[in-house]
Amino acid sequence: MKSTAFVCQNCGFDTPRWLGKCPSCGQWNTLVEEQRVTQRRKVNERVRVATTGARPVKLSQVESKGAKRRSTGIGELDRVLGGGLVPGSLLLIGGEPGIGKSTLTLQVCNELAKTGTKVLYVTGEESAEQVRLRAERLSAAADSIYILCAIDLDEILAAAEELTPGLLVVDSIQTMFRSSLTSAPGSVGQVRECTAELLRLAKSRAVTTFIVGHVTKSGAVAGPRTLEHMVDAVLYFEGEGFQQYRIVRAVKNRYGSTNEIGVFEMTESGLVEVANPSEFFLSGRHPDVSGSAVVSTIEGTRPLLVEIQALAAATPYALPQRVATGFDARRLSMLLCVLERRAGISAAAQDIFVNIAGGLKIQEPAADLAVIAALASSIRNQPLPADAVFIGEVGLGGEVRSVARTESRIAEAARLGFANVIVPRRGVTKKTRTAGANLKPVDTVREALDAIGAS
Repeated sequence: MKSTAFVCQNCGFDTPRWLGKCPSCGQWNTLVEEQRVTQRRKVNERVRVATTGARPVKLSQVESKGAKRRSTGIGELDRVLGGGLVPGSLLLIGGEPGIGKSTLTLQVCNELAKTGTKVLYVTGEESAEQVRLRAERLSAAADSIYILCAIDLDEILAAAEELTPGLLVVDSIQTMFRSSLTSAPGSVGQVRECTAELLRLAKSRAVTTFIVGHVTKSGAVAGPRTLEHMVDAVLYFEGEGFQQYRIVRAVKNRYGSTNEIGVFEMTESGLVEVANPSEFFLSGRHPDVSGSAVVSTIEGTRPLLVEIQALAAATPYALPQRVATGFDARRLSMLLCVLERRAGISAAAQDIFVNIAGGLKIQEPAADLAVIAALASSIRNQPLPADAVFIGEVGLGGEVRSVARTESRIAEAARLGFANVIVPRRGVTKKTRTAGANLKPVDTVREALDAIGAS
């Protein structure tokens, strides 16, 4: 018999009646109607559970074989994945339309096909001719790549069983459907059920599987959040599609770190790895302009030098604007209060804009001192020293706190020719003094601004 249910597109919560606000995630107008087919059971019929002969065993007796990784042939992607692909893993790649999801997956298919791996590329949005044109542009027309234009999941599973590929790519999960469900492709039920079946295939056959997912206006993968919980790794493309550079970040990874990023440049021949990300993030910088400061931040296992830009201007509004791109807006408000109370520099009647150049998003507090310096430089309209790098967390008392891995941050700054590094005094050790840069230890925000002449 058929039944009607309303399912939240954001969290997957379902209810027999429509509600304006989802009781689970609190979002408005996210419940959509779905038709479900249920089978009526007899009252005295017992529920039979299929068993596989599994028995509980002691954890100490479980044999640890270790994850045998396979390189994708793309160094930046291997870094994000934690060293390469794990057989039987299910990975989700999300991003805005046109940002490079299909390009990256096709390049991975080509690199693995060169090593003799059989690849099945399933496309539900494009024809085989369109995929062929992209492959020719990317020089990725290897003989071991098989194309399947289908959206019926049963056909895809049958083809995968027959072909037994080492890599399966599904582009995209929103176009797939299963005939046993009456809802339309892209609905919560279809996306969840199709992902579950692909997960069973990946684990049972040890097939590494990529699924491509579109991103909604809110920045989440279209479909329920349970989709992200089902997969082994979630990779997101950061930045805008019109930018030349692409940043791939792992927001979930069961086989590696979630702090690594991969930096790529979009060219006519596809995505090209950026060998030196620090130089990329500092390209186009004008050090003689006020409001520009450089921070040495840590992304995963490597330090990166990033430019932080700040702009202060008299506001025509009663309430000044506080806009941050790539930086936490609430932390920006806190740093403005610290700058006023602890350093005597006020921005009460000015609009404040902060931007992380290059499209990177900085979340660690080690960038606080650089943001403070950029704000003071813009408010006073005084350029900062061109060879200065700022490292340190700022507290509410105006103190500059030490951060982790100070030595590697300083070494990266010295490698790129930055002679002066403003660091917390407690973070200075014998190793940091020999890192190759002139250190200026400070205890407070006022001391840091005095050291660079921005007080």
